[in-house]
Amino acid sequence: MRLLFIRHGDPDYEHDCLTEKGIREAQYLAERMMKEAMDEIYVSPLGRAQETASYTLKATGRTAETKEWLKEFDPQIHRPDCKEHLSGCWDWHPEDWMQYDEFFDCNRWGDNPILAEGKVKERYGWVCDHFDELLASKGYRRHNHYYKVNRESHETLVFFCHFGVECVILSHLTGLPFMPFIHGFACNPTGVTELFTEER
Repeated sequence: MRLLFIRHGDPDYEHDCLTEKGIREAQYLAERMMKEAMDEIYVSPLGRAQETASYTLKATGRTAETKEWLKEFDPQIHRPDCKEHLSGCWDWHPEDWMQYDEFFDCNRWGDNPILAEGKVKERYGWVCDHFDELLASKGYRRHNHYYKVNRESHETLVFFCHFGVECVILSHLTGLPFMPFIHGFACNPTGVTELFTEER
């Protein structure tokens, strides 16, 4: 199986749409995606992802299925350095969160009191459970930390989504703790991240 994760174009977050630059990015992306074999396309319900996908869908004559769990991963936390304001996990400065050893443990990172208060692990689990349900329907059933192939697939699945939720899914697939992943991985607007499964 082949998985393509596509971040939305340059965003106007206030209006949940694309900027003029983002529209151009989405148009160039559509030209690239016309050359891809896409079996199924999934998209976040948020405007900036829907708008990005729309150019590819129009260019290819395809349709997409909207998935609520692909929306931006936005649980809010009270950072110790800024307790009066809520912020996303990616805004917490590495020199501050890296003092907590549990963030480097795949099983304990969500137990940190700051993330627990923001219910980050629960939202993470919600996304991963829905993603795993989709893979199971394709013949790939998660067993502990890996996937058993009950039915091999050569499909290409495409996900138009957001940086945060992409990091959730990729950390889940790779078995890497979420906080180091979201702070160590980067994906530009309309960036395409490609993964292949290896059946053995």
